[in-house]
Amino acid sequence: MSFKIGIDVGGTFTDLFLWPEGGEGDAETFKVLSTPADPSDGVLAGLELVARSRGMELSELAGATSLIVHGTTVTTNAVLTRGGASTGLVTTSGVRDALEMRRGIRERQYDNRYQNVVPLVPRHRRRTVAGRLDFQGQELEPLDLDQVRSEVLRLKQEGVAAVAVCFMHAYANPAHERAAAQAIAEVLPEAYLSVSSQVLPTIRFYDRVSTTVLNAFVGPVLERYLSSLTARLAECGFAGTLLIMQSNGGVASPERSVRSAASTLLSGPAAGPRAAATYAGFGGQGDCILVDMGGTSFDASLVREGRAAMQSESEIDRLRIALPMLAITTIGAGGGSIGWIDEGGLLRMGPASAGAAPGPACYGRGGERPTCTDADLLLGYLDPAAFAGGKLALDEGRARAAIEREIAGPLGLDPEQAAAGMYRVINANMAHGVREITVERGLDPREFPMVVAGGAGALHACMIARELEIPRIVVPATASTLCAAGMLQCDLQHDFVRSCVGPLATIDPAHLAALAGELIAAGEARLAGQEIEALEHELALDLRYLKQYHEVTVPLERTDLEAGDLSAVAQAFHGEHDRLYGYDLAAEGTGLELINLRVRSIGRTAKPSLPELAPGDGAGAVAHRGTRRAFVPEVEEFREVPVYDGHLLGSGDAIAGPVLIERVDTTIFVSASFGALVDSYGSVLLEQRTEGWR
Repeated sequence: MSFKIGIDVGGTFTDLFLWPEGGEGDAETFKVLSTPADPSDGVLAGLELVARSRGMELSELAGATSLIVHGTTVTTNAVLTRGGASTGLVTTSGVRDALEMRRGIRERQYDNRYQNVVPLVPRHRRRTVAGRLDFQGQELEPLDLDQVRSEVLRLKQEGVAAVAVCFMHAYANPAHERAAAQAIAEVLPEAYLSVSSQVLPTIRFYDRVSTTVLNAFVGPVLERYLSSLTARLAECGFAGTLLIMQSNGGVASPERSVRSAASTLLSGPAAGPRAAATYAGFGGQGDCILVDMGGTSFDASLVREGRAAMQSESEIDRLRIALPMLAITTIGAGGGSIGWIDEGGLLRMGPASAGAAPGPACYGRGGERPTCTDADLLLGYLDPAAFAGGKLALDEGRARAAIEREIAGPLGLDPEQAAAGMYRVINANMAHGVREITVERGLDPREFPMVVAGGAGALHACMIARELEIPRIVVPATASTLCAAGMLQCDLQHDFVRSCVGPLATIDPAHLAALAGELIAAGEARLAGQEIEALEHELALDLRYLKQYHEVTVPLERTDLEAGDLSAVAQAFHGEHDRLYGYDLAAEGTGLELINLRVRSIGRTAKPSLPELAPGDGAGAVAHRGTRRAFVPEVEEFREVPVYDGHLLGSGDAIAGPVLIERVDTTIFVSASFGALVDSYGSVLLEQRTEGWR
């Protein structure tokens, strides 16, 4: 028997999804506590747990595993904690401070106390050299290679571990950057090198320099981690393929991931939308909202027509990154989110988190601050003896004491009232996060089913949906490890972009087609030798109205480009602009401007098939396990709530709320206004109850 394994390292838990190839046995999910000091320790601990569950030695499991797909938060944490490599920047004379000046726009124009973000490269490590190109790539001043070498020697004395190279207009002609990179490699061969014409060959200097510096800052960190992980896996006997989850929703080899380290900044949650699309598709839905509530954060993303929403530029901790990545909104709202009272006496939840160490107070691992998990325990949603399948007993006394000390006492409430308040506040925070990806983008959340992921998500899903008037919720069978499961459903994927600025009406389609051909050839070369079933290329254009600043990305059919007809993409732009901003200028005849050509090369891979569930008795009688006193939000009081074993429910079983459905890795709270139906793939469908509900 051989296996494929998806591994998602989160802030609190490391999730693993085991899929036996060839349908030899059922897929299984596993969770272990993450190890922030060295995430690979948690990965190996998880693999040991998987091996024990199969009655195998770790070496046996490793030898029988053909593929591991790994999502990691190593680069994300390096940026958030400023724990990346000591980085230097070599750039064009006269633009030394562009990294700090950013776009020259105050983020909060009327906040006089708001401070600019501290750049990742301090001024004394930003070195400039002579040499200049114009916007067409024509040389105005030759590059001074002697100056490049002398400036790099200064950086070497500073002890830098990474060097970013970003010259003005290098997107139009990379010759100067290539020559500088070669000289730097000779002087400082041990340094990680990040070159803008390789990382992001597009216009907008600040976007390019910021992304290139981010890539350099996290590159050595990712390289060390993946080198350690691959060595430890090899020691265990793993000889299969290791792939790393990318921020664009695809996977890539460790070597490619290290070269483009910034592309892993959303590696952790990036697989979720792909898995969400699969589960929503079982119900005939091509669109869905994914919410993923883990131990540290809450991620919300959107899937339309089976595809995750993308964005070509974003920020991480106020630092600009302009690589294609999934449009995921992340807020500090997880099971470990800490409750606190602000200066005005208002109850707040997060963004600070207790994480995996010390964890919530109820974990008994030294945590003393009250968290969302502590509140869920006091409200009766969690069984203290059965949490994580009984592997982690929860201490209700510690949870009560923490809430009493820091929330209930200051507010003059009893601990249960305070816990209910914590529950309501964090639900409101998460509902706001969903509004950011829907209402603020011109979409109505009521038109989308909500797919719920994360170990804590199913406890809060009904209240989030009730707040947003979402009528249908899907809790997949693999909800608590959805990202790990989704990683095995992702394809090899690489994005390429090239600036090609000019009015769309005067762009030569033949020139554009030739440029697309170059990018497609680059994609085919990068995917050569990989285990794929099919190779596809998707084209898109970044367009805007003349004199606008921001552009909209619109798909381009390859057949239209080869035919020299760009009218369809222009029409699509008008429609998308109207959806996003509420108007279009097609009737006025306003011209369009092309900024970038994008090519996405996709290597389709084999996907695991999900097992179907046997039919139940319609009411889940065999799964009934008694009752537990729990808080019912609709009536704001505690009641005896039926408890069901989620692993014994069968396809077609329907249960009216309020009810608790317990699984080893998550608990589903079906509130009084919802009913639960189990589908043929083991997902629990939650629907707002109406008259005559099942």
